[in-house]
Parts: sequence; structure tokens; C-alpha cells
Amino acid sequence: MFATYRPILSLLRGTAFLLAASGLHGLLLPLRGQMEGFSTASLGLMGTAWATGFVAGCYFAPRIVRRAGHVRAFGTFAASGAIIALLTGLIIDEYAWIVLRAFTGFVMAGAFMIIESWLNEKATNENRGTVFGLYMMVTYASIMGGQMIVAAGDVQSASLFMITGIFFCLSLIPTAVSTQSTPQPLQDVKLDLTGLYANSPVAAIACLLIGIANGAWGTLGAVYGARAGIPTAQIALMMSLVVVAGAVMQLPAGRLSDKTDRRFVLAGAAFGAAFFALVVFLLQPRSGLVVLITTAAYGGFAYTLYSIAVAHANDHAKAEDFVKVSSGLLMLYGFGTMIGPLLAAALMEWMRPESLFLATALAHICLAGYTMLRIKRRAPVPIEERDAFKTLPVERSITPESLRLDPRTKNETDG
Repeated sequence: MFATYRPILSLLRGTAFLLAASGLHGLLLPLRGQMEGFSTASLGLMGTAWATGFVAGCYFAPRIVRRAGHVRAFGTFAASGAIIALLTGLIIDEYAWIVLRAFTGFVMAGAFMIIESWLNEKATNENRGTVFGLYMMVTYASIMGGQMIVAAGDVQSASLFMITGIFFCLSLIPTAVSTQSTPQPLQDVKLDLTGLYANSPVAAIACLLIGIANGAWGTLGAVYGARAGIPTAQIALMMSLVVVAGAVMQLPAGRLSDKTDRRFVLAGAAFGAAFFALVVFLLQPRSGLVVLITTAAYGGFAYTLYSIAVAHANDHAKAEDFVKVSSGLLMLYGFGTMIGPLLAAALMEWMRPESLFLATALAHICLAGYTMLRIKRRAPVPIEERDAFKTLPVERSITPESLRLDPRTKNETDG
């Protein structure tokens, strides 16, 4: 049995280093930028630049891979990631970092797509669920591990930038030395906005709004923590707990949505996220423990929303359209992550650090309100006609290729 998964485990090691580098670099930059006195607007633009580059990578990376091949393309993406990480340590300038973050998003999308397509090629319908589960475990553990490295290092030194570069290089080794046959060429990503909205208006609008909220938090959460006065170690823990809490809550929320109209669960979770966001905004906590508890509660609701929205969309779609629908929703989410950091940065500069949560609360309240409005206009899909809810990895680390790894894609090849 172990021999069956040996090629997959090798690829997962590369994934672990890649995600650790992404988690470390993504937290290091806002913390160092905050210490250097970068404006909130520029820190927000870094998040927008990353999201723009990531979405562009999902569209254009398949062409690069088809031209150069999987191994050479992945080597190029990983080496580029290392170079960019080292450049951000050498050039401490907010405008340079904005440009470099766009390139980081692009190369991360390309690298993710190659590894995920490789995993998908090795998975069968019999073990796809296991492979997908292992991929999710590696995703959460690696991102959290990379973020926690910040707590053990010195944000003001160049060492953490160097460690990020090392991780990018380490991610290259498992694929570079692999003797496994390369997978089929990556498929182009297509976005049919009209079709997505016609299939499920709630899911389409929800993914855009969820992207706005999660993009704001993912980019500026560390800046909020620094300005709230909590130590770097607690900031790293806070950023990890938000995602982990969402991962833990995905399954119970999803199981609840299997038993009722998913839109009620989607609206309820959105209201829950908005409630805890407004608690932080209004109370302005300065105790590290209180910040950790309230933000983890926020994450428990906020980071369940995307999976429920995708599940709701696929309740209305044909089984063979799972990848097309889910990929389109992922792109809408990506567009939202471009908007969120700009909105939150403007509010934080205009008011106070906790205004980050005002931005996310606005997005979640709009989501909950629109969902409740749509409940009155469209009947739910009968429970017996739905697929069972399945969790998804962290949205910022998935591409259309990882959706093809999802166990639900077996429906496309069942014939």
C-alpha cells in the first residue's frame, strides 16, 4: 500500500515546502512593511497585486507549461519564487514590493497548478479521496508552519527572507528528481460569468463577496495585529488560528447544510462572521488572548463560507460540470481578493486598525442579505438529489487543477 502512495508522497513534500514558503512570505511582508512605516494603502495594494498575479497565473501558466514541459516550468516558477523572496529582502521599498508581489502570485499559481495536475494524474477514482485528504492536510499544516516560523525569527533581519528562498528551492527537488511520467498538459481556464450566475446567483455573488472579505483579512490581518499592539508570535498564531478554525468548522457546517437548504447555513455563517467582526470593531480589544479568541471565532464562520457556496452551486449543476463551475467560482473569488485589500486599507487609514473588520462585516452582511432574498425566489434542491458536502483546501492555495483532484471529479470519468 505504501508503494502505491510513494510517488504522491514525494510530490506532497514539494507542496509542503512551497506552501510553507508562501505562508512565511505572506506574513513576513506586511509585518516588515508595518515596521518600515509603509502606508496602509501600499500594504493593501500588495494583497491586490498578489491576487491579480495569481488569477493571471491561472490563465496563462498552462500555456507556459505546454511550451516548456512540467519539470522545466516548475523549476522556473520555483526559482523565480526564490529570487523574488530574496529581492524583497534586499530592496526594502513599498513600490518595489507591490510589483514583486504580483510576480509572486503568478509564479505561485503556476507552481500550484503543476503539482496539483501531477497529483491528479497519479490519483485514481478509488484513492482520489485519500489523495485529496492528504493534500488538504499538507496545505493547512504547511501554511500554518510557515507562518509560525515568523514567530521564531527576527522580522527586522534578512534571515526570514533567506529562509523563504530556501523553501522555494527545496520545493523544486522532489519534482526535479522524480522519475515518474509527466502528466497531461494543463487545461486552459475559462470563465463564463453569465452561465455561473444563471446556475446559481447566490454562489456567484457569494464567492465574489467572500473573496473581498478573505482578501482583506489575509492581506491586512497581520497589520491589524501589529497596530493593536500584540507580539509577533501572537500575530502569527492569530493568522494561523483563523484558517484552522475555518477548516475545523467546515465539516459540521457542511453536514448541517446537507440536511437543510444550504442557503440558510450560508446566511447564518455570514451573519456569524459579521457579528464577531463587529465585536472586534466596536470593542477594540488590546489583550492578546481576547484578540486570539475573537478572531478564531470569526475565522470559524468566515472560512466555512466558500466551501458551502461551491457545494450549493454544484447542487444546481450537472455532475460533469463540477470542474467548470468550481473553476469559475474560484476566479470570482480571486477577483474579490483584488478588491478586499483596497477597501480595508482605505477604511483602516480613514478610521482605525479595527476597521479591517468593518470591511469584512460589510461584505458578510451583503452576502447574508442577498442569500436570504434569493431563498424567497428559488426553491432548494431536494436533499436526495444533492451530493454530500465535501471540504475544500484554503482558497488562497487552490487552483482549477486542484479542483480536478477533488473526489467529485470521478463523476466526469465514470462514463
